[in-house]
Amino acid sequence: MNWNSKSVLVTGAGGFIGSHLTEALVKAGARTRAMVRYSSTGHRGWLEQSDLKDEMEIVAGDVREVDSVRTALKGIEVVFHLAALIAIPYSYVSPSSYVSTNIGGILKLLQEALSAGVSRVVHTSTSEVYGTAQQIPIAEEHPLQAQSPYSATKIGADKLAESFYRSFALPVSIVRPFNTYGPRQSARAIIPTIMTQALENKPIHVGNVAPTRDFNFVEDTVRGFMLNAGSESAVGRVINLGSGKEISIGELAKLICCLAAVECQIVQDEQRIRPSGSEVERLCADNRLAGELLGWRPHVGLREGLQKTLDWMRENSNQYRTGVYAV
Repeated sequence: MNWNSKSVLVTGAGGFIGSHLTEALVKAGARTRAMVRYSSTGHRGWLEQSDLKDEMEIVAGDVREVDSVRTALKGIEVVFHLAALIAIPYSYVSPSSYVSTNIGGILKLLQEALSAGVSRVVHTSTSEVYGTAQQIPIAEEHPLQAQSPYSATKIGADKLAESFYRSFALPVSIVRPFNTYGPRQSARAIIPTIMTQALENKPIHVGNVAPTRDFNFVEDTVRGFMLNAGSESAVGRVINLGSGKEISIGELAKLICCLAAVECQIVQDEQRIRPSGSEVERLCADNRLAGELLGWRPHVGLREGLQKTLDWMRENSNQYRTGVYAV
């Protein structure tokens, strides 16, 4: 897609992936509107520190509120919907908030996007909707299995997006990233959790060490989003973004400690372990469809991406509270 002067909205733009995507769109020449969640302090998430914040329009609102969504969509051609509650442990504590944000939010956005006549909605899914892999690698046709309240709401959101394509011909595509990591990720995710402890040469407190994940550097994920928006073949489709490689949490911790040049003493922390029926044991993407329809493949290997992330975290350690379990 030629992004020059294309009018684009990113919801959840103050978050981890959203801030990287917003910056990439500005660099590509798009007229970019960034929707961040309203707060009385006026804080704009990670965009607060962005060198490009003056080159985008930043609006505050709430995807659960129709007035916020309607205003944000005015004059927009392409929408990237990333706004969501994503922390799995907190979804055990407050499942209703996940329903109102993840399902209620996408419903309002789809309805208003249809009324506004936008040319494309790119909705963000998650590999968590697959649950524990029934076959490896996981293709887009893999059964969906809700193993947490979070994943249940994302399945619901995905199906709403699909229904608006089938029922109303709204041009929707669904991006399903596997485990994205990189600079700015919150400590509720496993890689920052390990890195913050490793950088202080402390024992690495984690939950289960056996589950495997398919990790992808944020630059690769962002490129996948943008390629998706430019592909007509992606409309009405779900497309995985994953490396096709898996690593266990235990081996990941050892690799990070090796890169940080510290001893790796792993401690399994009971409070970090998911309920047994909720733990997703294996995730590994079949990324062939992304290659066929988008021409996408990951460019950044795990070791390289972890080193880039580690370097950033050394310089930004003040953003994290080491040793605190972030629910």
